[in-house]
Amino acid sequence: MAVLAVQAIRRMRGGAQSQLMLGSDGGLWVVKFQNNPQHRRVLANEFLATRLAAAAGLTVPACDVVEVTDWLIANTLGMEIELPRGLRERYLSGLQFGSQFVGGLMPGQVVDYLPDPQLDEVRNLREFAGMLVIDKWAGNCNGRQAVFERKPRERKYRATFIDQGFCFNAGAWNFPDSPLRGVYQRNRVYASVTGWQSFEPWLSKVEAMSADTVWRIAEQVPTEWYGGDTTEIERLMEQMLRRRQGVRDLIASFRDSDRRPFPMWDKVTKVPVPRQFEVRAAAGKFVM
Repeated sequence: MAVLAVQAIRRMRGGAQSQLMLGSDGGLWVVKFQNNPQHRRVLANEFLATRLAAAAGLTVPACDVVEVTDWLIANTLGMEIELPRGLRERYLSGLQFGSQFVGGLMPGQVVDYLPDPQLDEVRNLREFAGMLVIDKWAGNCNGRQAVFERKPRERKYRATFIDQGFCFNAGAWNFPDSPLRGVYQRNRVYASVTGWQSFEPWLSKVEAMSADTVWRIAEQVPTEWYGGDTTEIERLMEQMLRRRQGVRDLIASFRDSDRRPFPMWDKVTKVPVPRQFEVRAAAGKFVM
């Protein structure tokens, strides 16, 4: 059952021109509308990728379907999409995508940038590697977005991964994989990656994610978010199921790119061999 929007508060930043809205549940929701300037399918993308990331155990906002009535749009100033050449269009009523606003009604402090010393102290910094797994699996064609929340009386921030709209190549619903797509703009968040173990437990969870889990999430997407053709979303999910076993190759392509995101890959696991053992090994002798 959808959450009913009862009040529009303000427009959010970003190309989708989302609205911050109060729901009947008392929560704050960042709402993306079906007629947003990016594509109708970004609503489905947000729902699918956010729920899949949550199923893998990553820190993403709770998301749901939000119903916005025609009455609310008609009786609220500024409920219009800005289009090119100065044109405007009213937001479309009906079922929209909603993501819970990070920080809630009584936020501590939420920022979208941290200097390096504070970034290093983020409580769940390792999850950037986990979110890379999701972004490569879902073919995110945008840079990875995150916000950092610090609750009152807390010193350290926690990252929450937001904005999954350009997974599945936005409205195209295909996978033009590229090493530098779907990654965070700063290598600093990947500095602790030392090998495949740094992507656990998220990588194994994706590789072993059941088809039932994937299909159950897909079945909750309103049909109007993708034009009503169920064969399209079925085809997309079948591709996702096949791609589970290719995620390692996609991460390896990023690892081997000119960006060199993982400077510590395998370095801490290498044990130097004393020179005398190297010489004896070369002579073909086993020394006790």
